[in-house]
Amino acid sequence: MKIAVVILNWNGTKLLEQFLPYIVKYSSAADIFVADNASTDDSVAFVKANFPTVKIVENESNFGFAQGYNEALKNVDAEIYALVNSDIEVTENWLEPIIETFENEPKTAIIQPKILDFKRKEYFEYAGAAGGFMDKYGYMFCRGRMFDTLEKDNGQYDDHCEIFWASGACFFIRSSVYKELKGFDADFFAHQEEIDLCWRAFNKGHIVKYNWQSKVYHVGGATLQQGNPRKTFLNFRNSLLMMLKNLPKNQLFPVLFIRLILDGIAGIQFLLQGKLKHLLAVLKAHFSFYWLLFKYYKKREHFQFQNYYKTQNVVYLYFIKKIKVFNNILGTKSINNN
Repeated sequence: MKIAVVILNWNGTKLLEQFLPYIVKYSSAADIFVADNASTDDSVAFVKANFPTVKIVENESNFGFAQGYNEALKNVDAEIYALVNSDIEVTENWLEPIIETFENEPKTAIIQPKILDFKRKEYFEYAGAAGGFMDKYGYMFCRGRMFDTLEKDNGQYDDHCEIFWASGACFFIRSSVYKELKGFDADFFAHQEEIDLCWRAFNKGHIVKYNWQSKVYHVGGATLQQGNPRKTFLNFRNSLLMMLKNLPKNQLFPVLFIRLILDGIAGIQFLLQGKLKHLLAVLKAHFSFYWLLFKYYKKREHFQFQNYYKTQNVVYLYFIKKIKVFNNILGTKSINNN
């Protein structure tokens, strides 16, 4: 099974210097590509001079994560794409369990490895942890990460299981499925485009899985820090756009209406915390959503599964019921609309 590891880069010489050697060392089974988003530093020259086996795809502009990968993957021939952030440290034999799963499970389309924190290697990392889920109102959470609470890895998620979404920090997908779905939604630019892709795959009957035997470490926030208002804007806007595209018809407007109210409450919370820039980012996200409303409504497919969410309201469970650990959610009433 032919696999290509593709690292999207923009002005990331220091990250490539730190992490690309691990990918080269531990990825003998794969072709390795650096997809450069028109960097203005010496990224491309650095790779050419130090890693002659690594192939380079040069995009014409900084297209962001979504279109950056869409453009680059046009030049990559493989059965499996391994999309890897430039701030990921891979480990020995990280590819073998993934390849084995794809070979043995033809219905599995997307896989995420165990993602641990590079800075605290015994803890799960924010972006994906041990696989992602969603609540009824589009709030994301992970096995090993509930909002800002990160669990220590004690082997509690050492399993193979179906998940709803896989993290874009380290994202494996069959190239045939990627092409079937027409790749990431380029209008997202960055943030949550991988969740949108997984949701669209789910609605077409594809399976997304987590494989604990593949392990990587993620720095996180290397390109856009968690507290950056730009990230707040993209997360709030893209979450609404994703829901508009993928929610079942009978839930679309009621769920979106409640989510808009919850976003308003989040905005008030930012105000009370003195985070005016983040409040403005939420307002900007909503205005952008209204502007794109009709364009994204036209992107809706003809069919959406009803059982897209793990629990009804993870915000209530986390902030009111004080449930901070994923496994404790399983003791609450879980909603299934089948």
